[in-house]
Amino acid sequence: MHLDVQDLRNFYYRSTLGRAAQKAVRDEMLELWPEAAGQTVAGFGFAVPLLRPYLADARRVIGLMPAPQGVMPWPAGMKNVSVLCEETWWPLDTGRVDKLVLMHGLETSERPSDVLNEAHRVLGPGGKVLFVVPHRAGLWSRSDATPFGYGRPYSAGQLETQLRRHGFMPERHRATLYQPPSHKRFWRKSGVVLESFGKTISPVLAGGVLIVEASKRVHAPSGPGLREAVKKPLKALAPKPTAEPV
Repeated sequence: MHLDVQDLRNFYYRSTLGRAAQKAVRDEMLELWPEAAGQTVAGFGFAVPLLRPYLADARRVIGLMPAPQGVMPWPAGMKNVSVLCEETWWPLDTGRVDKLVLMHGLETSERPSDVLNEAHRVLGPGGKVLFVVPHRAGLWSRSDATPFGYGRPYSAGQLETQLRRHGFMPERHRATLYQPPSHKRFWRKSGVVLESFGKTISPVLAGGVLIVEASKRVHAPSGPGLREAVKKPLKALAPKPTAEPV
């Protein structure tokens, strides 16, 4: 089930732990996608904390918030770009999105296959999608003190298998949130150091969040096309036979 938008807002914007989580995930996203100039960027679930860096240069930024979660105006102090939608019916034209981010939208949905189908529909040719989900082996998926402690956690293999079944090609994956999901002051002061340290030993110490980048897989046309041979080809351009010597 989806979390309430007020709880998500309070965590990411009004707690030190939430702000630290927002920064860690957004930094990883910006390493994968440093810019989106002239592109259409959309986020589904509660992905708006990650979208702010693209507001200045993107052609359009859209925050899609599912009805069971609720919606809030975003960004603060600027023209609203968030919209309430059905979780499996987004108010976007087919193939119009260049970059798509899902956070707190897949693992909390009761219809994840339909969410993936909708994500595939709105993504354009050459578009990229980023899935931010709780890591099954991480500490954050085992604590209900954060939004990543709700819904279905994934391993990299589980998520990539599901993406392939719905027409996506996984390309790169990252892990982040190596710091404990604790509000205690000691861990908040140590957060940056733990994130840097965790990246060097990630095969041993799993991060709390898994980030998988994928592209939309487009199949080649399967119709007959022009593969049938012409039964009576024109001979107008064929070379004339030379005369036989006498």
